[in-house]
Amino acid sequence: MRMKILGLLVLVAALLFITGFQLPNLPVPVPGQAGKAVEVGTKAGQKAVVASRGISDSEEYYIGRAVAARLLARSCLSQNQEATLFVNEVGQAVAQKSSMPRSYRGYHFGILETSDANAYACPGGIILITRGLIKECQSEDELAAVLAHEVAHIANKDGVNSINKARWTEVLTTAGTEAAKQYGGGVAGSLVGLFEGAIDDVFKTIAVNGYSREAEAKADRDAVTTLTRAGDDPAALAAILGRMCSRGGGGITRSHPLTADRVQGVKSLVREGTPGPQEQARTKRFQQVKF
Repeated sequence: MRMKILGLLVLVAALLFITGFQLPNLPVPVPGQAGKAVEVGTKAGQKAVVASRGISDSEEYYIGRAVAARLLARSCLSQNQEATLFVNEVGQAVAQKSSMPRSYRGYHFGILETSDANAYACPGGIILITRGLIKECQSEDELAAVLAHEVAHIANKDGVNSINKARWTEVLTTAGTEAAKQYGGGVAGSLVGLFEGAIDDVFKTIAVNGYSREAEAKADRDAVTTLTRAGDDPAALAAILGRMCSRGGGGITRSHPLTADRVQGVKSLVREGTPGPQEQARTKRFQQVKF
């Protein structure tokens, strides 16, 4: 019996070890505490299995809605129907040519009434672009480039990926809490939920700390592919990023780390040329919209 107990504890330890984490420091159980040790290990193992299944499409969608609500608490949503309709038309066009043309409840694009130049990709398909960033765009193709980049972040799940480490930390916290309870640690309150802090994690990633350079580079490459498929000029991405990089400061350069190397990387993927008749027509249409 004692060997079975030890075997179970080793199995739980292995399950947590393969995730790259270590077990919390637990007291070594004496024979009289063996049953409690099994209960601790079983609960930790169950939490680990739940966490490993990943986030479902519906969960991602509702997390994205909550993140969008936080952004809307900071800046009002534009009531300019003409501008909102135009942004949605451009956004839907590039989304359909992306690596994920459909999301759980579809893509939705909105304009935030702020002069701060930025754009946010909320998990599940909600994309918010500020009026300030739209004003920075000099053509419809540049607007399409910005939106294609944000669609790529959603398709690549860059927002929800920021939750994973936090969720595993919560699994380990749960194991530690159970141990403290069982072994007389006097810990009060309910166990830490697996999705506790998930919204904070995503919000901080897309609005405060920014994505990693690897995530930005991947989103840039995917945006170039999407723009090419959609018939837009992929060089427009290099143009808008180049101007924003030269200005520096906050806004999109903070939430989407922007460096000269990143801009050069995009330029290496595209070929600049003279705008054709279709691109000129799109630019004219863009200039007629009152943002």
